[in-house]
Amino acid sequence: MAQLIFTFVRVCGVAQSYRGGMPQANRTLAARMEELGLKQAELARLVTAEIGTLTGKPGNVTDADVRRWLRGETKWPQDRIRLCLERVLSASSEDLGFVPRKKHTAPPEEDPMRRRTLLNAAGGVALAVGTSGAGDSGRLGISDVQRFHQEYVDILRDDDAGRGSKKVENLAVELASRIESSLAQSPASTRVQNMLHRLAAEVISSAAFASLDARAPQRARAHLDKALTFAGLSRDSEATFHVWNHMFLTSSMRENHPEAVAGAEVMKRSSIARRDPLYASLGHVRNANGLARMPARRSDALRALSDAERAFARASDQQRPEWVRFYDSSEFDALSSFVWSALGDHGRAEYCLHRTLASIPDDMIRNRALYTAHLSLAQARQGECELATATSRQAHLMLPSGSRRTVNTLAATRNVLVASGSNAPEVAEWIEESTAWI
Repeated sequence: MAQLIFTFVRVCGVAQSYRGGMPQANRTLAARMEELGLKQAELARLVTAEIGTLTGKPGNVTDADVRRWLRGETKWPQDRIRLCLERVLSASSEDLGFVPRKKHTAPPEEDPMRRRTLLNAAGGVALAVGTSGAGDSGRLGISDVQRFHQEYVDILRDDDAGRGSKKVENLAVELASRIESSLAQSPASTRVQNMLHRLAAEVISSAAFASLDARAPQRARAHLDKALTFAGLSRDSEATFHVWNHMFLTSSMRENHPEAVAGAEVMKRSSIARRDPLYASLGHVRNANGLARMPARRSDALRALSDAERAFARASDQQRPEWVRFYDSSEFDALSSFVWSALGDHGRAEYCLHRTLASIPDDMIRNRALYTAHLSLAQARQGECELATATSRQAHLMLPSGSRRTVNTLAATRNVLVASGSNAPEVAEWIEESTAWI
């Protein structure tokens, strides 16, 4: 009987508590937290800290409180909590989906009076509450990340289109500087901070690559030192991999091949390479290129190239950062050609480059010009002087502004043509013409 009475009382109590209907989830609050990249525990921590600043006494808001807000169980938090929540989320309570306990017939001055009382307890601390988006409120959110990211995508398109290495470098440096300044001046959730640090690492890595395209490895290294710091702050293995990819290229351009090989080892042993065969393949092919340029490492280079090929075959088509989209089948063939060229097999290098140029995307103009120049070099090294001359002309017509890599490759082709002693009119004419710009 006692059990029946207890059950009856409990059911009646539940019925009484829900007489006004089931609580509705506060989707507006959830959307604002998502926009600012805030998790429940982090929001609770920020509101607690704000209460301490406002009242001079520590707050005790927990993630359980936040869950009650989100479930709609707490429709109108206590005054001091509500004011601090408004401060953290830069929006009014009503705009955050909270509903006052009753209709207020008093004039709107009543609530500000109460706010001033609380503010006086904190020594007159100003508490300005905005009601607009993250960009207006000063707190960085997902929309800010998306805005900066779109600028980064536009820079990558300029780079692919060969619109000038110096222009791309300057745009990337300026964007990275604005991201860094925003992080320094505006509060943001841990998630948003990590996203922006990762984006800054990718942006400044693109500036480094533009420096490499202009044959300025020292400038590129300075960019990459900064990018490595951003990548570490982001705690993101893909961003760190991006930096080391360009570290390898910088070491190779300086002909420090042992350092390049060490960098490639870092790439292929990274956590992202263990998870994604595409990154593993890129690490292996970089390693193969470094090994191919070191004495007595031919077999190691070929083994690394084979590992790269197997990993590439296992890679699935999935969403990845924009910077790594360059590494497709055409790029794999191009990087393989560099290995064969370093090993002295110029016929196989030419074969790989033909495959590259047959499949490279149309918008990759800078790379198409570069690989056409490498094709002319492979042909010249096999004694096909007239064919190499025609290919060099094609590359020159596509020559991107500021791409010293392409110019230097054409200069290498010209040196081979001069050394050949060919008497072919077209060869002699090309040698004379190219003197003006090489």
